[in-house]
Amino acid sequence: MAEPLFERLALIGVGLIGSSIARAARAQNVVRSIVATARSAATRRRVIELGIADQVVETNAAAVAGADLVIFCIPVGQCGAVAREVAGHLARGAIVSDVGSVKAQIVRDMAPHLPPGVHFVPAHPVAGTEYSGPDSGFTTLFEGRWALLTPPPGTDEAAVATVEELWRRCGSMVQRMEPGHHDRVLAVVSHLPHLIAFTICGTADDLEGESRQEVLQFAASGFRDFTRIAASDPVMWRDIFLNNREALLEMLARFMEDAQAMARAVRWGDTGYIEDKIQRGRVIRKSLIELKQA
Repeated sequence: MAEPLFERLALIGVGLIGSSIARAARAQNVVRSIVATARSAATRRRVIELGIADQVVETNAAAVAGADLVIFCIPVGQCGAVAREVAGHLARGAIVSDVGSVKAQIVRDMAPHLPPGVHFVPAHPVAGTEYSGPDSGFTTLFEGRWALLTPPPGTDEAAVATVEELWRRCGSMVQRMEPGHHDRVLAVVSHLPHLIAFTICGTADDLEGESRQEVLQFAASGFRDFTRIAASDPVMWRDIFLNNREALLEMLARFMEDAQAMARAVRWGDTGYIEDKIQRGRVIRKSLIELKQA
């Protein structure tokens, strides 16, 4: 097995992604030791019970002390404040990364607080489930999934390459992206689908009693897929929507125009338009299967 890339990994936040990083990093000998912290005392106790970290501490400052890799696994809206909190406790030469689904705002919020000599390598593992908390993580979560890195210009190349290798050892495919481009792409493939899923489930929940019960009783696979997505963590997704609002609203506007066009086709019986949209959906699904992303 390859030598560890890091001596001490500090995880700030130990939910689905953080606990999966801990499990994968240990399984692949990526780090020699793992220290973790979480805002909730109950979560910290559970991490101790699960044994997925070598040390669990109460504060963010204690977690980052002496760590050569720090990964923020917290909602994106909290990252700036936590970066400011731990800045004075980071070891010189340490790499700071994150797992947020929004990158441009993360760079704006975190980078100004990180001291000289600390390398900032933002990252987004495009993987997850609808579950949350330390119990939900598993070693193979990142296998065959993309890890997108968005290092700011001038970031130390060796630091970026080391973070890339971390994700490869965890089973991910790795690609670098400019932060704004990342956010536009994710607005389409992740953020908009979640927004639609939350909205559809809200629509169903607002139906009158008998109709609502029948929706739940006779839910077809399409609606069940929406409910799986809609079961995701509300704080995390609230922060994603608000911190990627411009790209999300742009893609939502485009979607609404397309939805209105489909509504007109249904109203006027435009079979050619309807069949074309369905066929294009089939092509995209086939492409995902061929890319092993479905």
